[in-house]
Amino acid sequence: SAGSRADQARQLVIDLETRGKRAFPIFISILRETGQGDLADMLLEECECPPVPPQLGDLRPVELDLPGAKHNKNGNLPERLSIPVQAESEKPPTPPAPARGLAVGRRDRDLVYELTADPCGHCLILNNVNFGRDSDLSTRAGSDVDCEKLEKRFRALRFHVLTRRDLKAQEMVTELQTLARRDHSALDCCVVAILSHGCQTSHIQFPGGIYGTDGKPIPIEKIVNYFNGSNCPSLRGKPKLFFIQACIGEQRDRGFVVDCDSPGDETPGGSLESDATPFQTPLGRVDEPDAIASLPTPSDILVSYSTFPGFVSWREASSGSWYVEALDSVLERYAPSEDLLNMLLRVANAVSAKGTYKQIPGCFNFLRKKFFFTCT
Repeated sequence: SAGSRADQARQLVIDLETRGKRAFPIFISILRETGQGDLADMLLEECECPPVPPQLGDLRPVELDLPGAKHNKNGNLPERLSIPVQAESEKPPTPPAPARGLAVGRRDRDLVYELTADPCGHCLILNNVNFGRDSDLSTRAGSDVDCEKLEKRFRALRFHVLTRRDLKAQEMVTELQTLARRDHSALDCCVVAILSHGCQTSHIQFPGGIYGTDGKPIPIEKIVNYFNGSNCPSLRGKPKLFFIQACIGEQRDRGFVVDCDSPGDETPGGSLESDATPFQTPLGRVDEPDAIASLPTPSDILVSYSTFPGFVSWREASSGSWYVEALDSVLERYAPSEDLLNMLLRVANAVSAKGTYKQIPGCFNFLRKKFFFTCT
């Protein structure tokens, strides 16, 4: 009644796993005894944390009288059924955790985005360093360091990387729209990273705005919605990731005192700067929230902010921003084994331990599944 043969097979495995601890191991043992070892190996590999089937050396025969069996001419029961049963005192060894088995078993595959394309997708990096005199915004020393790290990292993660530097607001919009209008049908993902000054703006979905080099802000929710299911059909159902290194306000967080087993980072040396500007009400067409684009419910979207909305984001001239430095380090170490949300927790933890002034990254997550990068 489960439907197709594939559905029936899947339901059989599910049923076995609910029939007690010994049902599945015995089933695996039977598969091996009937010459279906490849199938047994596949089930053990794909099923999440499966018990190891008992080996022949762990089995002892238990003889059972056959009901209704006839006595032989000597008056004895001639036939007895021997069934291999695992000794109660002998337990199968605990299987080692698969390298990515934190990752997924067969039944969890529907909860993981499938990334098989090469390249995986496009990665657009907008890096604003120098701002016009009329913008009243300072040069973002250290941003090129961030940009180089992200370029190298996302190439290693099998993305086609495109970088644009020092764009005015309308030029940023043009680049974003151009990317959104491309055909992503043969690709599995899309990444946008923005390094710039930022501010608070009025919003419906995603807080904050990003400044172009002319000092005009673009609401982040407008940027995100260029890529939603209504405006970018070829990315429907595919993950769209946004990484924002910018202030989302002007508050400076000095944190609060906590008991801690290990001391936090000392205030880093060198020039420490923020990407903050005061809150401004958007002016002009480029700054208006896109009411039409904001109507559809976002799906398969994740926006990672370098800081909590309303607060500044810190950057150093020599080593770049705290956020990108931590993000690059975490991706390098954990991308082969952990999903994106777990890695972003590591980024938040690392950044929160820095400096006299405090900063805590966070994200707005509308992904439907777990996301694992494909590493080369």
